Amino acid sequence: MTAGTPPAEIDITVALVRQLLQAQHPDLAGLPLEIAGEGWDNVMVRLGEDLVLRLPRRNVADQLLRNEQRWLPELAPRLPLPVPVPLRTGVPGEGYPYVWSVLRWIEGETADLTPPDASEAPVLAGFLKALHQTAPDEAPSSEVRGCPLGNRLENIERRMAVLAAETHAITPAIRQAWRAGLAAPIDLPRLWVAGDVHARNVLVRNGRFAAFIDWGDICAGDPASDLASIWGLFESADARRAAIDAYGMSEATLARARG
Repeated sequence: MTAGTPPAEIDITVALVRQLLQAQHPDLAGLPLEIAGEGWDNVMVRLGEDLVLRLPRRNVADQLLRNEQRWLPELAPRLPLPVPVPLRTGVPGEGYPYVWSVLRWIEGETADLTPPDASEAPVLAGFLKALHQTAPDEAPSSEVRGCPLGNRLENIERRMAVLAAETHAITPAIRQAWRAGLAAPIDLPRLWVAGDVHARNVLVRNGRFAAFIDWGDICAGDPASDLASIWGLFESADARRAAIDAYGMSEATLARARG
């Protein structure tokens, strides 16, 4: 669990998970269980060798998981890399108040620990291009993901001020990119957006992308928020340029993504 993670609103234990399985998926209840990790919104519990359970640890995550359950099965077939499509779903019970999912376990290390090779830049672009298609009217929306950068103005500038006071990270080039992103118009319709493409939500194996995980923030909006991952996942300027060229974005979209 990373620093700053909000406290859990329910204690998820192996015993509780076993009870949920016995009540709703008894054919899985005899498999070994092990807490695999705890993130911002969910707890992951390994189930046997091939499966993992995803259970919300906070109230806000319940609807986010419902969005995953509703939309990932429709989106996954057109995506060129694996995503954690729910194999089975669970409902509140045994004192646990949220929906939950059973997923396939995907091997790999998160990209913050094992960065992708620079040669994977076009692969990232291809994955995002396949995802960024017109979303239906009923697709979820978000005020913080896939939204205009102006919606985040106060929050981002407060954080930049803290960094500027404590470090040398906020350079003139960064300030210029931020201003350019704010000024750039949104020149695209509402497209599907993953919403949280960062290094801890990307799995890598042998230098290659293995999967894109954690789709709780999936929504319709501006894909520039996903495209910002080009800078988060690749250090090399050449790799970043390769991803930008492979995706084929407008100057306005590039400015919003860089901002």
